[in-house]
Amino acid sequence: MTAGEPADPAPADPTDAGLDDFVRHRDLLFTIAYEITGSVADAEDVVQESYLRWQEAMAGKAGATEIRHPRAYLARIATRQALNRNRGNARRREEYVGPWLPEPLVTVPDVAEDAVLAESVSMAMMVVLDSLTPDERAVFVLREVFAFGHDEIAAAIGKSPVAVRQIAHRARSGVQSRRPDLDASTSQNAAAQRVTARFLQAATTGNLQDLLDVLAPDVVLITDGGGKVNAARRPITTADKVGRFLLGIRDRGVGDAQYDLATVNGRPGVRAYLDGVLDTVVTWDAVDGRVTAIYLVRNPDKVGTADRTRSVTR
Repeated sequence: MTAGEPADPAPADPTDAGLDDFVRHRDLLFTIAYEITGSVADAEDVVQESYLRWQEAMAGKAGATEIRHPRAYLARIATRQALNRNRGNARRREEYVGPWLPEPLVTVPDVAEDAVLAESVSMAMMVVLDSLTPDERAVFVLREVFAFGHDEIAAAIGKSPVAVRQIAHRARSGVQSRRPDLDASTSQNAAAQRVTARFLQAATTGNLQDLLDVLAPDVVLITDGGGKVNAARRPITTADKVGRFLLGIRDRGVGDAQYDLATVNGRPGVRAYLDGVLDTVVTWDAVDGRVTAIYLVRNPDKVGTADRTRSVTR
């Protein structure tokens, strides 16, 4: 280079080039990880781990030129990390005290506008997904919710495409046999708002008959305390038993209770604060204007993540 000639531009840093791709798909990675693990905290950790591995990939020999499909590549990284966590949590699930529910996921209301996404993160569906094996769960989520191809899923879980097809068939059968009926209406829908208003009015005023009128006859209530706070150790069924249980909670209330309406797992929900501390997260399913299932998460290790609103996407 002679004097006066401009210096050659510095080579582009592939890690900088890949940052936009990661940011673009960050919410997708969080959603995949949450649906595979059922844990907001684990999903956040998976996103962080995925970023580190993405940086390593971008800075490697191949760099950005070898990664032609960033969405699929990032999903593969996140799936592997989420599967590792899910398998590691299996023993803790076996020793869990009382019913297990996923960590409640508080999202912006418009998540319910995507019916497939809203159903996939619902408490009801997350409970169904927990009945699958880790591989079945990952394959079902990647295929049925995010529409990845069998070859892409095979690369993500370390199986052959033929094996993935077999796993997908088993997973679909398992989900279909347990899939709950859910209203397709969003939390902003007028019908959903009416059910919410009737349910909360009856539960907070203590009128048993009004509560029975909004509960389905075979309604089920599940409370998750993890053995750390007071909670029913078994699901409670029938409108009369559930109604009396809810009114019992109301009558036993202590301290300064405050309630905050929220979109919880794609459905209407409530965050209950006791003396300023988040104590319980509640959400429910409704069909034809009646509440069919109620989920109360009280485990302190789980409710803490519900203080933040998160974005999920497909």
